[in-house]
Amino acid sequence: MKVTGLTLRQLCLRLCMLWLLALAGAAQAASTPVPGAPVPKVQVPGKSSKPAKAVPPPKPVLAPPAGNLVIIGGGLRTENAEVWQRIVQLAGGKGARIGVFGSASINPEAAAQATVNKLNQYGAQAFAIPLGVTWPNSDYRKAAEDPETVAMIHSATGIYFTGGDQARITRALVRPDGSHTAALDAVWDVYRDGGVVAGSSAGAAIMSTTMFYDAKSTLDMLKQGVNDGHEIAPGLGFIGEDVFVDQHLLVRGRFARMIPVMLKKGYQIGLGIDENTAMVVNARRDVEIIGYSGALLLDLSAAITDRGIKGFNISNATISYLDRGDKFNLVTREFTPSPDKADNKLDPNQPDTREPVYTNDILGNNAVLDLMVNLIDNAQQEAIGIAFGNPRDFNPELGFEFRFSKTINSVGYSSTEVEAYSVLKLRMDIRPIQLAQPLYRYR
Repeated sequence: MKVTGLTLRQLCLRLCMLWLLALAGAAQAASTPVPGAPVPKVQVPGKSSKPAKAVPPPKPVLAPPAGNLVIIGGGLRTENAEVWQRIVQLAGGKGARIGVFGSASINPEAAAQATVNKLNQYGAQAFAIPLGVTWPNSDYRKAAEDPETVAMIHSATGIYFTGGDQARITRALVRPDGSHTAALDAVWDVYRDGGVVAGSSAGAAIMSTTMFYDAKSTLDMLKQGVNDGHEIAPGLGFIGEDVFVDQHLLVRGRFARMIPVMLKKGYQIGLGIDENTAMVVNARRDVEIIGYSGALLLDLSAAITDRGIKGFNISNATISYLDRGDKFNLVTREFTPSPDKADNKLDPNQPDTREPVYTNDILGNNAVLDLMVNLIDNAQQEAIGIAFGNPRDFNPELGFEFRFSKTINSVGYSSTEVEAYSVLKLRMDIRPIQLAQPLYRYR
């Protein structure tokens, strides 16, 4: 018998196949959870049944800051138009709204207002942000979370931190558990959105992830070392995690105190800026020196210490001096001399002098810069500086020798307009020395 071209046997086989497919589909549908329906728990023999832990959402990836930093070594004079004008320019030019934190000062209200007045002299519309540990008639913890304070910061295209004690800045802007206050998050928003963050002295110290906190003298830090929570503490880290920043550098001979901190915290690059001078760091991480003086660049990427020597020591550190107008890229490590030095690279085969270079106070005012400049244009291949303390100081017989050497990579540039130099890649070795006691006798 045929039904529409099929035999009865073929028809039965097709009906059986359709029935089996229908059963399989029903089973699959039963095992598929309905959207919004509870998921049945599966009991594993020998174990108690527990709901699965929720997977936390991935943390948002924050874009690198699009703004600029102006890191000032302290002592910024009102007449230093180059630095003040650059801050206003980077904040948007004439009429730029710049919020000023006086938090580092013992009198933050007065400190903030003094800086507001200076910025306004150069065309800004600056205003004080009423936040500080010692701000009168104010609870700084509440102020740091106050929506009105946060709105003030968000309204700015530039932020300025005045000098004083950097620990007061971090105390005002960081919660006791180490997290950001709403005010600090707002500062970061301004920076990420293309605004400028500037700071002088204490305001410069906070720029790296580690800052000096309750620092001893440079010589005592070489003798006794540095400790978290004492000599150093966390900074705000605007420049990134890979660069250490210090200030008042040449005037106070602070370059040597940077080294034990960099070794302890794992920094390869350190930048120390002098007084009345600034480093401008843009989003491409170009560093430009502007103002009165310059900055020291320390590179410890190839440095080593000898554990067989008792006391602080380091070998094969690299030290450079970046003069005003010079540029250096923190990513590529490429140096660009100022226009007045670009065509005046020093010829090592035609040195200007041949006298030995030595100083018995390498930590003195500008002593390290004078030594570096005298060595780079000299027939001598190395120079020596000594550091030692008062005979009444702790461990007076312990001093340090700083040996600076020219290598195949050492380069110098001289200005064609003024007596100014850039000095690149001198080798620096530091080791402890024993001083005779008494150091001197009357004749």
